[in-house]
Amino acid sequence: MATIASLAGVVAAVCIASTVVAHPGEHHDHAEIKRQVKARDQMASAAKRSLDTCSSSLKHRELNARSLARRAEVVRDIRQKRSITTKSKKFRRDLATLEAFEAVEHNMTGVYDYTSATPESTVFAANTSCILSPENTDGPYYVTGEFIRKNVTEGEPGIPLYLEVQYIDITTCEPVPEVYVDIWNCNSTGYYSGVVATGNEVGWDTTFLRGIQATDDDGVASFETIFPGHYDGRAIHTHLLSHNNVTVMANGTIQGGSVSHIGQLFYQEELRSAVEATYPYNTNTQAITSNADDMWSIVQAENDYDPFPEYLYLGDSIEDGLFAWIQIGINVTADQSSSSYYAVAATLQADGGHQNTDSTFVGGGSGGGGDFNGTAPANGTAPPS
Repeated sequence: MATIASLAGVVAAVCIASTVVAHPGEHHDHAEIKRQVKARDQMASAAKRSLDTCSSSLKHRELNARSLARRAEVVRDIRQKRSITTKSKKFRRDLATLEAFEAVEHNMTGVYDYTSATPESTVFAANTSCILSPENTDGPYYVTGEFIRKNVTEGEPGIPLYLEVQYIDITTCEPVPEVYVDIWNCNSTGYYSGVVATGNEVGWDTTFLRGIQATDDDGVASFETIFPGHYDGRAIHTHLLSHNNVTVMANGTIQGGSVSHIGQLFYQEELRSAVEATYPYNTNTQAITSNADDMWSIVQAENDYDPFPEYLYLGDSIEDGLFAWIQIGINVTADQSSSSYYAVAATLQADGGHQNTDSTFVGGGSGGGGDFNGTAPANGTAPPS
């Protein structure tokens, strides 16, 4: 009998001081952040209305049925390969509960017992029929030139995370194939690869926890990574950036194309606490920023978007690893490459990583830039990514 739990996500209203301090020496303009959050929310609302008009279509229902079957098969395959025989656990948030606890951090854990006859649709449904991740800055630690690869761990220690991201066209509710998805996050103790800044002296040539995957016919890109660690100034998150109409190079990298979506995934506080009780996360002495205190106001009690993936314990212990999945609605005609959300810190080339010096960001950037995205303070302290 499998154990399935319903976790209420952490819900909070915007709570930003007149200046927001992330890393030492860095400040963000409160009014500019508030304006960007409002614009992001309006964009999400418009896209959700578009999704609602097609979410009941036959093609979308067929896509959801295939998605349920695929997720169940993936979990069975991972458990078999890792010789996990203990019961898996599902932790699922309920949007109605999120709304009821607006602006309050709560752990509302309800445990339900299911038999082997419980349909997989109960376990492996997406968090809504078709959801939007918030459109967010890519941060100052984005590196171009990374390799197309599914497993990005490079031996980094941490809780294994098998992440499935599914991209849906917001105008048709149909999957978007051939989207090339960049993923990156910090390691278990809060350090990013590929960039050099005060407090993040890892090296330009490092590539751990970075990679690219193309979506399949069902709009799915899958990664083998680890659960991110934390660092001062930002809630725990994973970066995603999607490219359309790229050219795949012979060396396994991509060039050109448009940037159709920039987003970040966040994780429920109860899950974060469980992960950070394990080694080596528990050796990290940096201050923890909750979802409620994140400067981008990522937790909203609205149905317009949901930045929290559904997730499943692969066994009865979190150390067995996690399988997580999320659907992201995108505008396939959009191009964010010239917007202030987009910035490039460095480029990985054949002879190693190279800092982009053309931007005000630490590491540089080719996009619009701006203080609210994380400009480098005078002392060179790394901004939050």
